[in-house]
Amino acid sequence: MMKLAVVASMVAGAAAFAPAQVSKTSVATNMAFEDALGAQAPLGFFDPLGLVADGNQETFDRLRYVEIKHGRICQLAFLGQIVTRAGVHLPGDIDYSGHSFESYPNGWAAISGPDAISGAGVAQIVAFIGFLELGVMKDITGGDFVGDFRNDALDFGWDNFDEETKLQKRAVELNNGRAAQFGILGLMMHEQVGGTFPIIGAL
Repeated sequence: MMKLAVVASMVAGAAAFAPAQVSKTSVATNMAFEDALGAQAPLGFFDPLGLVADGNQETFDRLRYVEIKHGRICQLAFLGQIVTRAGVHLPGDIDYSGHSFESYPNGWAAISGPDAISGAGVAQIVAFIGFLELGVMKDITGGDFVGDFRNDALDFGWDNFDEETKLQKRAVELNNGRAAQFGILGLMMHEQVGGTFPIIGAL
């Protein structure tokens, strides 16, 4: 069985270096998004799996929506890791038993492990996230762009920016979200491996 696995991996590796057969149709449809927000140097428009190779705008918008949402979540998660590991926690107690917020470990260990918060506490967190997902963090009124959750309630001066500034700010958010997705994934992996890192400290 091990030999078969090795042979299969060698075949797969060899196939990766084989010339890719790219049709003119695929190139033409991908060009539909080559100037889309987020398609920038050095990669440009990057779709190695061909998820929008057919040029479907609805599919592209759905994937962009998911990318933006995950990016926002990961930015909050990465910031939460840095802040709590710096010793900054909410004041007071997390429950009626007198357990303070700072008495629990940071990162993944706060919700899973011998010193984690109770199952009821985790359930409350999941329920709150579900409430935000289903009732708050979504486009209700029809925003100006994919991921616009202002819903005619929050603005923060957005409508006062010119179009170039709006695109620049949206690109910054998109790129920061991409970086945060890699960042929080790296922190979660290193948390299991252990070690000490600059700014964050011991994991």
